[in-house]
Order: sequence, then structure tokens, then C-alpha cells
Amino acid sequence: MRRSLASAQGVTMWARSVGFSVPGKPQGKGRPRFAVRGGHARAYTPEKTRDYEARAAVAARLAMSGEVPIGGAVEVELFVWLPVPSRFNKAQRAAALAGDIRPTCKPDADNVAKAVLDGVQGVAFEDDAQVSDLIVRRRFSAVPGVDVKIYAVGNDAI
Repeated sequence: MRRSLASAQGVTMWARSVGFSVPGKPQGKGRPRFAVRGGHARAYTPEKTRDYEARAAVAARLAMSGEVPIGGAVEVELFVWLPVPSRFNKAQRAAALAGDIRPTCKPDADNVAKAVLDGVQGVAFEDDAQVSDLIVRRRFSAVPGVDVKIYAVGNDAI
């Protein structure tokens, strides 16, 4: 069962916000790979990372509904829903789904955040340098995915 991303601090006024879900098993940002072609070394992003970033971009594009990317500083909340490991027994699975057991497995929270932020850059906001606050939570779920909420913050929010 997924929980909402409602703020625990109370009601905050935001100039602009967007929320969406990236379906499927969360994927961390892979390390760049290198290949030599024509005598020149070339760096490239692994295919799994490219595919996941594209999936995040599609989800963001649908949520933005043709709006221009958010300008100015943004706060990003990510709720990463990981599949329950198959090695868990029935009691462990129930505890994991209830939130009593927290994930300590791959993918790392920071690598998932990098993949999602790189995927939505240019769609939901202009550049990931705009992210002033980043909150990442990882939990187990029967339905894996990443819930994303992006808020414009500050006086320069457009």
C-alpha cells in the first residue's frame, strides 16, 4: 500500500508544484561506461539507466501537461517503493509491507534520486542545480515505483 507524500510540517503555500509516479522497479543511476571507437575514448550512460531516465521523463511530461518547466529553486520529495525481496518469509514480508522493516538493499537512495532528477531535468524543472532541498524515503511495497513531488520555493519561483 502506498502512502501519500503529504507534508508532516503542516500546510505550506507553494507557487507551483507537480506530482507524478514513475512505475516499475526503481533503478539507480549507473556509472558511466567507456568505449574506444575510431581511436577516441567515449563515455556513455548504461542502457538500463537511459531507459529508466526516459520513463521518468515520460511520467513528468504527462504530469506537466504542456506547461513550461518550473523556474527558480525547487524542493523535491521522492518516495521510493522497492519490491519485497523473495527471500523474505511470510512474516518478514508482512512486516516489510507494514513499514516495520526498512530497505537496506540496492538501489541506493542517492542513485535513484540522481536517475529521477536527470530524467525530469528540462521537463519538470530547467536544471537539477535548482534543487535546494531533496528528501528521499525508501520503503517496501507490493507495487514498486517512485512517487515524485516537486515544489517551487522562494521568491524567484515561476
